[in-house]
Amino acid sequence: MQEKIVKMLQSEEGYLSGQEICDRLGVSRTAVWKVIKKLREEGYEIEAVSNKGYHLVNQPDRINQMAVRPYLNTTQIARDILYFDEIDSTNTYAKQLGEEGAKDGTLVIAECQNAGKGRRGRTWVSPKGKDIYMTMLLRPQIQPEHASSVTLVAALSVAKAIREVTGLESGIKWPNDIVIHGKKVCGILTEMSSEFGCIHYVVVGIGINVNIDQFDDGIKNTASSLYLEGGQPVERAPLVASVINHFEKDYQVFCKEQSLSGLKAEYDSLLINHGKDVKIIGIQEEYAGVARGIDETGRLLVEMEDGSLRKVVSGEVSVRGLYGYV
Repeated sequence: MQEKIVKMLQSEEGYLSGQEICDRLGVSRTAVWKVIKKLREEGYEIEAVSNKGYHLVNQPDRINQMAVRPYLNTTQIARDILYFDEIDSTNTYAKQLGEEGAKDGTLVIAECQNAGKGRRGRTWVSPKGKDIYMTMLLRPQIQPEHASSVTLVAALSVAKAIREVTGLESGIKWPNDIVIHGKKVCGILTEMSSEFGCIHYVVVGIGINVNIDQFDDGIKNTASSLYLEGGQPVERAPLVASVINHFEKDYQVFCKEQSLSGLKAEYDSLLINHGKDVKIIGIQEEYAGVARGIDETGRLLVEMEDGSLRKVVSGEVSVRGLYGYV
């Protein structure tokens, strides 16, 4: 009932009478008052005025189930939400859930990670109460060779959500780094359990630097946050929900097409490498060319000096601008 009352108060610009809440929910005024009291104890600032009702003045910046659900409009993703005040890694826990048979679309969210995971075994720094750490558990009916494309679907959804919620012009550095003003604000890590011809599950971990206000000297030239780039704090729950809302739509398109063909044009429009000189850094070779967008499998198309196209597979190389990160 707490979630329902919060959603009702969020959708009401003025005051919502206690009687109307009772009528909508079929409960007593005493029950409503108990919920309002509990919400206030949890940090919700709710004004009560005689003959007017209740008005939500302010709410805590939390990303638990109650905070996120009112903003969701999905039918598949995040119907089940598991929230932790602290966890080792949302990806690690989501993989455990995958092994235990948890539902497709289950979302794991944490206020803090003490063993956050980045690409290639790196650690993802995860301060408490500042940023977003979440992982989606998916069971897509696709071939395993197509699973890496889910990472690009997630990148597209995060970039659009940041633009929608904050107005900041976020873009994608291929394949899945989200960048604002030339600095990374989000990382995405996709992991899979599969066997020949069959995916058991995929977990998509998303870490967004939201309100963190400083970075170590080693990364401050390439990493930033929405707060630092926009100059004001960002409420996290609407952003979590916006990512999920966009992802469900994009993911359904991807699964229907079994490729990125239906999302390619939109992805390319947000690709900051598009049309720019890039350096491809592999284990055995390095070469330069001009990025020409992606193909339907998510490979980066790089035009060489002789006009030929090379198709770059994510995970095998690093892509940089000729003179820096982007």
